[in-house]
Amino acid sequence: MQVQSLIKWPQPITEYIGFIGSFLPAGAIGFRFAVLRGALARAERTGADATRRRVFADTARRAAGIGLIGSIVAVGLLLYQLPGLAARRHTTVSQLLTHNAANELQVGFLALELIGFLLALRASKVGWWLAAIGFVAGLLRNAFLAQWGELSNPMHVLAGGLWIGTLFVMLVAGIQIVLHNEVAREERGPIVSDMVYSFSPLALSAAPVLITFGVIIAWEHLHVLSNLWSSPYGIALMAKLCLVAVVFALGAWNWRRQRPVLGSETAAFAIKRSATMEVAVAALVLVATAILLSIPAPKRPKPTGAPPNIPTATVGQPSH
Repeated sequence: MQVQSLIKWPQPITEYIGFIGSFLPAGAIGFRFAVLRGALARAERTGADATRRRVFADTARRAAGIGLIGSIVAVGLLLYQLPGLAARRHTTVSQLLTHNAANELQVGFLALELIGFLLALRASKVGWWLAAIGFVAGLLRNAFLAQWGELSNPMHVLAGGLWIGTLFVMLVAGIQIVLHNEVAREERGPIVSDMVYSFSPLALSAAPVLITFGVIIAWEHLHVLSNLWSSPYGIALMAKLCLVAVVFALGAWNWRRQRPVLGSETAAFAIKRSATMEVAVAALVLVATAILLSIPAPKRPKPTGAPPNIPTATVGQPSH
């Protein structure tokens, strides 16, 4: 009961919806610019035919649809949260949007992202670039305001989205389509192999970024190492880290064991199953993260030898 009382409902739900609104666009963009681009380059070196190009074009449209769904989710969440945020700041929604630079940037870049995915659905290369710029710039909008200390969380989300989000889109819009495409039946194995080999560099690049900013964020909330096992926040963080370890283990298995044997249709189905397990556990990581974000972080410990906590604030001066 005590742990449940620490969770601020419905914050875990809104946090998880926020992850969906970030991971789906990130995955679509990662799939288009890393997986498909790499797969096309590998196919051209071996003499790409019209069949592969049609399959890749189909998967790109499916990816754009997934990215658009994520963008719409992000818009819906923003509309849901704005009235409450305006009330807490004792202002109106219109004033909040027009008198806050960060919010103005968020809305502008989100609109650019939506337009980009809509154009990408019509096989527009420009649309993909607009979607990528809108999403990345919107996520890292604090950099435009020189708020460098506010970039740890966005960088963590971006790295996670480019890894797990791209893997999800590759499964749903890529491998799934290829394995059920009768026209490309004879080439299913090689096409899936090209996709997975093109995805690996992105995953290997995103993982260390994810870890680095994850450690920074954890330390900013824990303050001291003992809070990792002596506070509800720390215990929830350890539960999340156990799931993260499983995701990394499954990713390592796919990279070291499954990837080298790709090339046949049987191997393609095998990596689809193992990658699905990786995505499923990653979804549980997001659940754990959403719950973690709703638990109050431990308070910063007082410096050794600090004077007793005696109120010293004067009238009009806030005490902390």
